[in-house]
Amino acid sequence: MSTNSSSLEDRVAIVTGAASGIGRVTALALAEAGASVLLADLNGEGAETAAKEMAARGLRARGFAADVGDEKSIEEMVEAAVSIFGGLDILHNNAADSDPALQSRDLGVGELETEVWDRTQRINLRGPMLGCKHAIPRMLERGGGAIINTSSASGLTGDSARTAYAASKAGLQSLTLSVATQYGKQGIRCNAIAPGVILTPALEANVSAEQVAVYLSNTLTPRLGVPEDIAAAVVFLASDAASFITGQILSVDGGLLAHHPTVSEIRKLVEGPS
Repeated sequence: MSTNSSSLEDRVAIVTGAASGIGRVTALALAEAGASVLLADLNGEGAETAAKEMAARGLRARGFAADVGDEKSIEEMVEAAVSIFGGLDILHNNAADSDPALQSRDLGVGELETEVWDRTQRINLRGPMLGCKHAIPRMLERGGGAIINTSSASGLTGDSARTAYAASKAGLQSLTLSVATQYGKQGIRCNAIAPGVILTPALEANVSAEQVAVYLSNTLTPRLGVPEDIAAAVVFLASDAASFITGQILSVDGGLLAHHPTVSEIRKLVEGPS
């Protein structure tokens, strides 16, 4: 075992939603830190392709087709990681339903279809709950583990639309606190990351360039986020360097939610149009 507190040598990780975007980059980062990684995704072919690319670089990775909203599929995913790599230490609940057709129907409460609400909760909240349910017993066999949930800045604020998505992410944050509370004494740490605007294919499919510009105006850093920003936070929270951190919601958002809501407009008045 490495004495480096940020090393994940001899650890086994599962990343859901790992075929693309944040999940794919995070799986790579975990593997580069020393972990053996099972890349799980509804797009099993994409997960397998990503895993093969990692394996070609000498990293330990396998792909797995999984529907995170289906309990049997999640149970099989966990058992696959244990069977292939010998155990389980890290779970990154990252999968979310980012289908543009669904996102466009996620409206205000008065216009929201029940089917949109139910489908969103199934993947974004039921999925992580099932992941925790089936991963925790396997983690306990190895003396503990780390669970990192991908929440969202949307789970910390209100918005004019995306009602189902925001509620699912707020629920995920509550789930994070419950898991941390219930299993902390047994060596399980559970934290959530709340990304701001991250430049991914899903963002490009669901958010217009004009909206992205508004987000950038309200982000305190000079750039928007990239998947590597989230991956770095996941690796840290999964490692022994974060061994005294649990039950936390870490905003990785470039300061999007750190300021008064008028800051962007006041800046324009003071500095003039850019």
